Amino acid sequence: MSPSVERRSLVLRGVLDLCLLALLREQPVYGYELTERLAEHDLLVAGGSSYPLLARLEKAGLVESESRRSESGPPRKYYSLTANGRTALAEGTAEWSTVAKSVTALLGPVSETTSGEEHS
Repeated sequence: MSPSVERRSLVLRGVLDLCLLALLREQPVYGYELTERLAEHDLLVAGGSSYPLLARLEKAGLVESESRRSESGPPRKYYSLTANGRTALAEGTAEWSTVAKSVTALLGPVSETTSGEEHS
């Protein structure tokens, strides 16, 4: 794994819970769809990473789940935010904004050569 891919993976691991909570903000979503929605935002996460995290979020009382019948296959487990989940999302978003602002100020603007290669 390249250093940039590893770094991205580590950063995502640190905020994946917030990303999942944010995706549940508007409506209940089933597990696989959460992974697809993350990918739409260029956040590639294997289901093997999101399902254990969803279980931890549920155990912590931040999300709740319910099984719903599916038109194509077995029932699907839909997740939704609890009141505590909404609070955690708001607090986590504020924390992330502070950290992101500080890191962006420290690193400065993104150069055109983000891959480390020089362009002629």
